[in-house]
Amino acid sequence: LKHKHIPEIMKYTGLLRRPLFIPSVGNFRQGMLVQVPLHLDLLPGRVTAQDLHDALAQHYADSDLINVLPATPDNKLDPLALVDTNRMELRVFANQGARDDFRHAVLVARLDNLGKGASGAAVQNLKLMLGL
Repeated sequence: LKHKHIPEIMKYTGLLRRPLFIPSVGNFRQGMLVQVPLHLDLLPGRVTAQDLHDALAQHYADSDLINVLPATPDNKLDPLALVDTNRMELRVFANQGARDDFRHAVLVARLDNLGKGASGAAVQNLKLMLGL
């Protein structure tokens, strides 16, 4: 469960506890699903999956590139759906029982990971510098 992005995730989210970070790997050239499992009972208050969804939707309401969508009825997501775009979709899937040990959620991000690394950042910075 070690991953090179854990330190930056903790830094930019302010997490004090290491998250379980589980990227999905499949037989495709680009496109990815990133899953962040959450124990809802460890969050302050009695947070629900709907609360998480609403907070994300409010935070990204003005974003042209990030959409917060409801969970899919069949719990299936095609990792290739956003290939060749700069968009990202966020969904919250949940298993919320009455007991705290059954209150789990998984935040899932779907995106095209190609060009999101250092080379993609360099191109975006160049565009900004040139006013493009």
